[in-house]
Amino acid sequence: MNILMTGGTGLIGSAFIRKYRDTHQFTVTTRDKKRAGDKLGDQVTLLSSVDEITDISQFDAVINLQGEGIADKRWSDSRKKTLKDSRWQVTEKLAAMINQSEKPPKAFLSGSAVGYYGPRDAEPVNESDVAKNTDFAVTLCQEWERRALAAESSTRVVLLRTGVVLAKGEGALDKMLPPYKFGLGGPLGDGEQMMSWIQLEDMIRAIQYLLEHDNLSGPVNMTAPGPVANKAFSRTLASVLNKPHFMKVPGFVLKLGLGEMSSMLLEGQAVVPDKLRSHGFEFQYPTVREAFKVSV
Repeated sequence: MNILMTGGTGLIGSAFIRKYRDTHQFTVTTRDKKRAGDKLGDQVTLLSSVDEITDISQFDAVINLQGEGIADKRWSDSRKKTLKDSRWQVTEKLAAMINQSEKPPKAFLSGSAVGYYGPRDAEPVNESDVAKNTDFAVTLCQEWERRALAAESSTRVVLLRTGVVLAKGEGALDKMLPPYKFGLGGPLGDGEQMMSWIQLEDMIRAIQYLLEHDNLSGPVNMTAPGPVANKAFSRTLASVLNKPHFMKVPGFVLKLGLGEMSSMLLEGQAVVPDKLRSHGFEFQYPTVREAFKVSV
């Protein structure tokens, strides 16, 4: 396939390109062509923005992963605006280009997150569920998806509701590891909040699966079938590292340090990948222990 990708230098995009660069042709938008070229290799065509695309019909599929890191900085008003603009604007622009094309791409895979479902208890959540309460993450994801779905009259739209991606040496797990390596790991808050996650290899295999199966559309939970409470996630990570597990980070400390962003760590949801499983996708790393063994 000839694929247009935004966010191609990020954790998921770059891993997908590395795995499938001999299978697909890639055109990637990037603000830093030199950095992107060093990371992705010279087989990838680089553009400064989607504005450089004169005819989106040349692509068989569009994978939209662009967005500033949601946990990179405290959520000030200006940061929230950046998080929204970096996702919403490019998504709206791509949907408009697809709708205006005489021969639109056959698939538009667009990013989203499990934050769409809002804070929940331990009851499993599948693609048919909706948020019971509204917070910033819910609003961010809902509008992100709405703008992508504007293209569904022209092409197959898939919404990638992604959990925490576990990868070796990168992403969220890499930021979590230092205290565990020093034997200071432990749960966050009361540790009861559910965590929905996916190992990076399963994430990129699932994206490829979605490209290949045109009977899959709408929201798809990009999470492993084994969501766990934070205390179980933490205890398993310590066990795999053969380190003690006795420290606990009180919720008020996280709230003081991170403000509103602490909700991402202290609240969660048990998201399950019903669509992927019912359509025959098989996870290589269905349990968090199996995922940690290849990710730490």
